[in-house]
Amino acid sequence: MKRKKIIYIIILFFIIFIFLYFKYSKEEKIVEIDTENSEKIIYNSNIIDDVYYSSKDIKGNQYIIQASRGEIDFKNSEIIYLTNVKGLIKLTNSNDIEINSRYGKYDSNNFDTIFSKNVVIKYLDNKITGEYLDFSMQRNSMIISRDVVYRNLENILKADVIEINISTKNAKIFMHKNNEKVNVKSIQ
Repeated sequence: MKRKKIIYIIILFFIIFIFLYFKYSKEEKIVEIDTENSEKIIYNSNIIDDVYYSSKDIKGNQYIIQASRGEIDFKNSEIIYLTNVKGLIKLTNSNDIEINSRYGKYDSNNFDTIFSKNVVIKYLDNKITGEYLDFSMQRNSMIISRDVVYRNLENILKADVIEINISTKNAKIFMHKNNEKVNVKSIQ
């Protein structure tokens, strides 16, 4: 009789241990849909709160990225999925560029970052909003797309895509379809 009670107690502790382990583990399953193949991809990731990364290029330009949460992809540990993202580009020969978005995908190997959902870029008196931003220090570029609106003190511009060279501040503004035109409106 005593032996059965001991076995039941051990089994009970084992079940409680398993339950607590899975409940409080910081490991989560993430489901992503591959739009090209219409497949569900399930993978695990580690969660990090209060993410902060900083990097500098050989010219002294600094790139800082912060997020309230990050999830490291188990398949590729250099990829971090971010939530509530703030980016800051400190240029040695120019003013800072601020970037905010709801989500991001950061590559810690080359510092390239995809910002998505409610993207806002601020530079001096210029503000660009959109839904998707591909930022690359290696390419020295920012490409913002999907519902792009550019505002400054004098104009409001609507386009499909704006490509900006970070060093020169030269921009290409265009629409995807040839028969559509960029919409420019004067505020004054």
